[in-house]
Order: sequence, then C-alpha cells, then structure tokens
Amino acid sequence: MTISIKYTAKWQLKSNPKYKWTTCKKLVNTNTGKEILKTTNGNGKEAGYYIDGRFVKCINLINEVELIPVKEYCPF
Repeated sequence: MTISIKYTAKWQLKSNPKYKWTTCKKLVNTNTGKEILKTTNGNGKEAGYYIDGRFVKCINLINEVELIPVKEYCPF
C-alpha cells in the first residue's frame, strides 16, 4: 500500500533552497523528500532545526527565509 501526500511550498532558505516550508508550516528537504522536525538544543531552551548537520535557531532563520520566486514562462 502506498500513501501519497501533496504539500504546497511557499518559503525557502536563501542560502540553501532545497529546504522549503509548506503553507502548513512544515519544513521539507526537497532532495530527500523528508520532513525536518523542529527540535530543541541544550536543556530545551532554544527551538530550531538541524539543517545540513548543524543546528539553526528559529530566531536566526527569520532573516534567512524568502518567498519562492515565481518563474515566468519564456518560450525562447
């Protein structure tokens, strides 16, 4: 049995565009198709994500996130 879920991506990281946030606020690695869970570092004080093996706080991600640019159709 196979179950397929379709998400709509809206935001991405400027420095690493393979990580995208969906409209339901889930972080997904588009290369592997896996969801990245929000975790805490240390004694549960700092919330964030492990992106490419390093912990990034949610506070620091505010400046790193951008809307996914819309690509226009060009026949040439």
